[in-house]
Amino acid sequence: MKALRIWFGCSLGLAISMVLGWDFGFLTILMPLFVLGKIDHFHLPAMIMIFAAAVWTSLQITLLWEFFNIYPVILFILVGVAFLINSIAMTNQKTFLIGYMGLLLGSILLNFSSYTFMDIEELSITIIVACIANIVICSIAHWLFPEPEGKPSTEEPKQAAPESDSAISRIEGMTQVAMVWSIAMFAFVVFQVFDLYDSAAANASILIILAPMTCIGILQMAKIRIIGTALGCVAGLAVQLTLGLWFENPFLYWLLFTIAMGPFCYWQTQGIAKAALSLSAMAALCVPLTSALAPGESDAVFSILYRFSSIFIAVILSVLVMLCIQYVFDRTLPKPNISKRTHNVGSNQS
Repeated sequence: MKALRIWFGCSLGLAISMVLGWDFGFLTILMPLFVLGKIDHFHLPAMIMIFAAAVWTSLQITLLWEFFNIYPVILFILVGVAFLINSIAMTNQKTFLIGYMGLLLGSILLNFSSYTFMDIEELSITIIVACIANIVICSIAHWLFPEPEGKPSTEEPKQAAPESDSAISRIEGMTQVAMVWSIAMFAFVVFQVFDLYDSAAANASILIILAPMTCIGILQMAKIRIIGTALGCVAGLAVQLTLGLWFENPFLYWLLFTIAMGPFCYWQTQGIAKAALSLSAMAALCVPLTSALAPGESDAVFSILYRFSSIFIAVILSVLVMLCIQYVFDRTLPKPNISKRTHNVGSNQS
């Protein structure tokens, strides 16, 4: 039922964006995909938290840009402080979602804000409306496709944190925060200095791979991001080539789009690795076909190819920067006394 619930939510989001003619229709597809993939039962507090995080981040970035965009140094400092707070919030399980959305959404909004033809207030309102639509879509999906009673939950059980030395935990936490913050600020500077409007997906990819907050986790997420993007781009090209001259027919467009989303929605129920792969693939499928594709005017072939190349380059560069930062931390940060900790553990066991 969960796979059907996710599939229905994504197809309904696509239909709503088509009927209302939203420029950022992919938001109404990716948000239900993410939320419905994480929960087995309707959980309003989690959706309200996503809505609140989106509102707070949009308001924060809008005010920062409106008042300080003419003062680059002050803007850089304030953005650095905001991103640092979000990076620290990501180290706590209860506030991880708020911090993660703050980094991801904040970086994308700052990127778009630097272009005079973009209305940051309209974009913020669009995101907020998409969050409201997400609550409606998820509630309908859970109502039509409820989880069978007595069926064990597929949600990942929360594991107790392993006992560790406080010095080790403190250094690991500092390393995680510094790494995430450094890469987020690197992305902010690059996308402010260079004219990379069409590379918003690459900007998002840099932040997405930071979710694990560990060197090994980021490397694994980078590989998943590249493979998932490739699969989604292939699916997007297949949809457009299959439709051919009929892609101006809205029903056929919606139907084939929905069919293409089916396998990726199913992967959301097949474990953490395939769920992450599914999210990357769905983003690569949905964004070009809901933003670049204009029936009767332009296709999405160039956008799809450019999306993969830009994401590939951005992810590779981010991994290289991350490895350099990790190397510096390994050489400069003090090493905790592991032998003393091992001796104490052995004494306690005896």
